[in-house]
Amino acid sequence: MLCAGVALAAFAYTSVASAEENVEVLHWWTSGGEAAALNTLKETLAKQGVNWTDMPVAGGAGTNAMTVLKARVTAGNPPTAVQLLGFDIRDWAQTGTLADLSSLAKEQGWDKLIWPATKQFSTYDGKWIAVPVNVHSSNWVWISKAAMDKIGLAKPPANWDELIAALELAKKAGIVPLAHGGQPWQDTTIFENVVLSTGGLDFYRKALIELDPKALGSDTMKTVFDRMTALKGYFDPNFSGRDWNLASAMVIKGDALMQVMGDWAKGEFVNAKQVPQKDFLCIRFPGTQGEVLNTGDQFSMFKSNDPAVQDAERKLALAIMDPQFQITFNKIKGSIPARMDIPDTQFDDCAKKAIADMKEATANNAVQGSLAHGHAATAAIKNAIFDVVTRQLNGQLTSHAAVAELVSAVASAK
Repeated sequence: MLCAGVALAAFAYTSVASAEENVEVLHWWTSGGEAAALNTLKETLAKQGVNWTDMPVAGGAGTNAMTVLKARVTAGNPPTAVQLLGFDIRDWAQTGTLADLSSLAKEQGWDKLIWPATKQFSTYDGKWIAVPVNVHSSNWVWISKAAMDKIGLAKPPANWDELIAALELAKKAGIVPLAHGGQPWQDTTIFENVVLSTGGLDFYRKALIELDPKALGSDTMKTVFDRMTALKGYFDPNFSGRDWNLASAMVIKGDALMQVMGDWAKGEFVNAKQVPQKDFLCIRFPGTQGEVLNTGDQFSMFKSNDPAVQDAERKLALAIMDPQFQITFNKIKGSIPARMDIPDTQFDDCAKKAIADMKEATANNAVQGSLAHGHAATAAIKNAIFDVVTRQLNGQLTSHAAVAELVSAVASAK
């Protein structure tokens, strides 16, 4: 929850009108694939006479960006728009500082167009306060076809035992089995996949959505931490602090067999001119097929009394929701459109699978929010879990101690 001072500072903000419409956008899309995708939005707005002022803040999952945003708003100088995830949108909505987009949403029929799991974070208290750019999911594994061929792996793993067997093959062949960046959000991306694979959908829901102490403190959760220790044995020695896109590059080059990462990783493969099925494979984390850990990027705008800013915000929102933009952007970004009415015909095999999976999981109530990417719990709880997961993965806690710490940390953060 954000402090009242932040809200008051934002309410006091009134931009100075200018002849040229401008949007200053704070975001964390700084990798090659992300920057290429973002350029499509900049170009769309430029055609409408809207200048884009870039405010990039490096750091996966947006943690650094949220720190910068709070400082900007507290100083009475918020950007025009900001990239937000899940519960961060709700936190900002509660301050009353976000622009109400409800009239535009009604005019454009957004209510019937957006995936239900996405829409629940686009709206707050009956008002539209965010515009979804895409749908991502985090339970993906990216596999180098060249590395598979080199180690004689005939098919991708479908369950935990097959995953370990594949990683062992790579290890014996002298290829890094599992490319990873040792940062808390990346550690927890693997963790949430292991939770879903090990305990199943109901366990994931109880533990990481409902935060049930019994589930958090269960033998199943101890098995999850045991499996995290097992996976660490397949990282290379230099994993600590590595950015996610550099881990992706290891797979792209064939220096590593696989990476567990959300489908923004595909943007890096696309940016490197690689082709699904030919150069790399995309599979759901073994044991999670039919289930989707949902996340996705949205843009919220801040309230302004300046008609020029209001008009620029409207154009930005319309540009984001334009069907052709949704296609162009998401083909580059690695995600799928936030709009359900866009066919998959222009997308590659991995995106076709992602769209089909999302449809299946939506129909079966098998879409759950990603913890690591802000769609399962508040920032306070998410960060508390980050801390436990990273300490356990780095050998500072035994699996038994990590389970107890997890229960305690979540209870304290509620």
